[in-house]
Amino acid sequence: MKRSITVLVAAVSAMLLAGCASDKPVTGGGATASAAPSASAASPATGEQSKFFVQADYDAQLAMRAQTAEGPEDKPWEQAIAPQMTDTATYKKDGPYHLCFSNAAVNNPWRQVGWKTMQAEVALHKEIAEFTALDAEGKDDKQISDIAELTGKDCDALIVSPNTTATLTPAVSGACPKLPVIVFDRGVETDCPVTFINPIGGYAFGADGAEFLVEKVPAGGKVLALRILPGVDVLETRWSAAKVTFDKSELDVVGVEFTDGDAAKTKSIVSDYIARHGKIDGVWMDAGATAVAAIEAFEDAGQPVPAIVGEDQQDFLQKWKDGNLTAVAPTYPTYQWRTPIIAALKILKGEEVPKTWKLPQPKITSENLDSYLQPDMPPLHYALCGCEDLPGFPGAWGGKEN
Repeated sequence: MKRSITVLVAAVSAMLLAGCASDKPVTGGGATASAAPSASAASPATGEQSKFFVQADYDAQLAMRAQTAEGPEDKPWEQAIAPQMTDTATYKKDGPYHLCFSNAAVNNPWRQVGWKTMQAEVALHKEIAEFTALDAEGKDDKQISDIAELTGKDCDALIVSPNTTATLTPAVSGACPKLPVIVFDRGVETDCPVTFINPIGGYAFGADGAEFLVEKVPAGGKVLALRILPGVDVLETRWSAAKVTFDKSELDVVGVEFTDGDAAKTKSIVSDYIARHGKIDGVWMDAGATAVAAIEAFEDAGQPVPAIVGEDQQDFLQKWKDGNLTAVAPTYPTYQWRTPIIAALKILKGEEVPKTWKLPQPKITSENLDSYLQPDMPPLHYALCGCEDLPGFPGAWGGKEN
């Protein structure tokens, strides 16, 4: 069969909102996130706990941070934390294969880096004769239509990154009886997919940043929490984990503000808090794409940059290095975009895969910063792409060729 790659992707403008992948796990019975936390549910500064908080999920994710993943040491996208394997013999068939992908969107830098990484992973496998991808452009109704279209295209396996959890559940449930389905990045409320793939999750991300500030900021220090949007489950779980940590600490959370992922708004909010309080001792963020804007607010005010939480995008890492900042970068690695292709091939060959495939979720610290900093890559490139060994790197990701 002639090898070809068919990709149907709508062009969309890049936004500064990065890493906003859903954190909801695949669950049976239409379960939804609920239940109050055992920690303090409200404090004068941090407000009510998120309705998305689930104590058991919080406990499980924080425990995973200390667990050693199984798999190749140099390939974290093939590793799994405490995997429970599932049999796939019923899906075994001879290749070559036609893989299909329903993508929520490529509307932010995190997803753009991931999408490039997935396409390069496909190019590694000669047994993939055709790869058809449809971009839902961030629209639930389009993705529902896309999934219906793909299930009629003689696909051997369907990969889905859902735009939203509840709304896409029926479409995924409808596809499962027709072909093996792999869900990654964002979850759905059914356990019918053969595997669900993502890193540890939002609770771990949020806790990593908050714990860093508790360690670095003196008791009574003023902390500003910057969030992007309410109601997005991965962002809610990031904040809800940070809230638990802050409420147990002696830090003074002076504000919790939404930035809309906008650099100018972020800078304005931080500048206002500096003017209002005179000094801010720490900044927590639920996603780091506008971290540089927050740093610039302190620079413009003639103040030292306080302890700050960012993410693994290159502009922040470079600013951190150049300014010798007190910083940490929790991550939601874009290397997870390689794993669904690997999983699909394993399933079609009848090999076992984890039912819930939890990937490692490293954090960047001052000790390992140099190993993630890539000065020749674009400012909004994500360091944990796992793409350095893929065809076309660095040029296909916007980097400078050596």
